[in-house]
Amino acid sequence: MTKVKPESRIQVIDRAATLLDAISRYTMPVTLKALSADTNLAPSTAFRILHSLIDNHFVDRDNSGKYQLSGRLIRLSNYQSQHVDFRKVALPYMEKLRDKFGETINLTTREGDVIIYVEKAIPNRMMHVQQIIGSRAPLHVTGVGKMMLGMEGSEGISGYAHRTNLPTYTRKTFSDIESLERECMHCVEQGFAYDNEEAEIGVGCIGVLLYDRYGEVVAGLSVSAPIDRRKDEWVKHLVKAGKSISIELGFVKNQQPIKETS
Repeated sequence: MTKVKPESRIQVIDRAATLLDAISRYTMPVTLKALSADTNLAPSTAFRILHSLIDNHFVDRDNSGKYQLSGRLIRLSNYQSQHVDFRKVALPYMEKLRDKFGETINLTTREGDVIIYVEKAIPNRMMHVQQIIGSRAPLHVTGVGKMMLGMEGSEGISGYAHRTNLPTYTRKTFSDIESLERECMHCVEQGFAYDNEEAEIGVGCIGVLLYDRYGEVVAGLSVSAPIDRRKDEWVKHLVKAGKSISIELGFVKNQQPIKETS
């Protein structure tokens, strides 16, 4: 395999940055010809770099073939000033759900192909499902994770399956792409997801997603309980809490969540 020289990689980054700067100076989508002239890059070079930026969701190309900064890049640039601590927002709702259900309530975020437990509210009794803050779980064995996969559609689910080989944890784990895709898409359609002992026998959960002001998934909210104590009636309370938290995070009622595309 031919190694890429460090200076070559730096040059590509410099050129990509130059193109992003050029695009940012326009208030409307801009043509390849104009960007090539602004950056002194050959059209073929500019075209190649722009489409790499498109693949990485930093640039969008409209139907007329013109380029503009993507919504994702704009959100990243504004993230620090507009960031809301979703844990602080979610915790009061989690505590109310804990008191209503008498079970553990979890808050999770996604990192790559796993979810990470970042906050919890546990009941005041000895016997309860315990999730350690900072612990991780594969997406396909949790309710929230399956919903996150479903938001990526068929290609996202297939990519995850090929990267991870869908390791089996119990006899109920989804271990083939077709059944996992059906499950994930169904979960997104109904607005909540069950984990039916897919990670651990005897333990089940119900999960919903939380959205920010842009309609993007920021976290997952779930209740974990022994499978024989889990109740379907919890769904409506969990869904309601998820919607309330999302609204506090800036999500507008009846706004459509953003589904990732590759």
